[in-house]
Amino acid sequence: MDLFELTKNLVNIESVTGHEEACAKFVKEYLAHLGFQAELMPVSRDRSNVLACWGKPDVVLSTHLDTVPPFFPAHEDAECIYGRGSCDAKGILAAQVTAAERLKKEGVKDFALLFLVGEETTSDGAREANLHPRGSRCIINGEPTENKLVIGTKGNLRFEIHARGKMAHSAYPELGENAIEKLLDVLADLRKIALPLSPVLGPSTMNIGVISGGRAANVVPDEALVQILIRTVEDSGPTRRKIAEVIGGRCDFEFVRDTPFLLMEKLNGYETDVVAFTTDLPALTNWGRPLLLGPGSITVAHTADECVRKADLVAAVDLYCRLVHDLKSQA
Repeated sequence: MDLFELTKNLVNIESVTGHEEACAKFVKEYLAHLGFQAELMPVSRDRSNVLACWGKPDVVLSTHLDTVPPFFPAHEDAECIYGRGSCDAKGILAAQVTAAERLKKEGVKDFALLFLVGEETTSDGAREANLHPRGSRCIINGEPTENKLVIGTKGNLRFEIHARGKMAHSAYPELGENAIEKLLDVLADLRKIALPLSPVLGPSTMNIGVISGGRAANVVPDEALVQILIRTVEDSGPTRRKIAEVIGGRCDFEFVRDTPFLLMEKLNGYETDVVAFTTDLPALTNWGRPLLLGPGSITVAHTADECVRKADLVAAVDLYCRLVHDLKSQA
């Protein structure tokens, strides 16, 4: 398939996080057909990463197989390919495969492709892959960076707060304990926390993403839950301690993900940027020196209008080939 057909075929394979296996098997078979030594690397039941090697891996091209929900299929116009994952990260995957095919034809040896599950949630695919490195010196991760080489990414501190109360008839609230009101008091205090500011990455930001709880309008609620995500720009330890101090003993809470921020180096001749999102790279420390670049804009990822420009896909193939050549010349 050409680059655009491969992108559309990948988009049309539903692979919302947790359901990546059909996409993994397709990619593995496709790469095996191209002559790569391709294998599925089990992560959990019915979920696998894909590794495809050409010789002994020195430089690795990598991105993720999973998407956020909901799935919707591909369509295109003269300028763009649309569909869930077109930007994040099926188009990137197609560009990396196309670059690998070109590198192989050019006689380049000793590189690999690594495609991962679970990036959109807990990076469980990356964490499992990190237990099985293959000796690579560099890893080029693909995310929507508008084809700029990223020199810094924010971290991801995700936590949940569970407020507990006592049910009662709403006509007699004094007989109960309102868990939602308790949670609202905690949230008001959390929003007053001063978050760190980085001269490179900018400010930390907090998003109160999900709130649930209660039974009915005429029942004093006995429980409530909130999910919060902070984009971190420095070590999360002080922020974690502030959160614990603010919550005190008023509610139960748990940190469910803590991915550190990442600062990376510049390379001569590449346009650079910093991004506010988190990637699999902090979980791939055993795969070599990290780099981050990919086609597409993060502003349309995870939206109903997700798309990637065809011209950006073509440019990404050239950039991935160039990066592999440049990194190998530094060996």
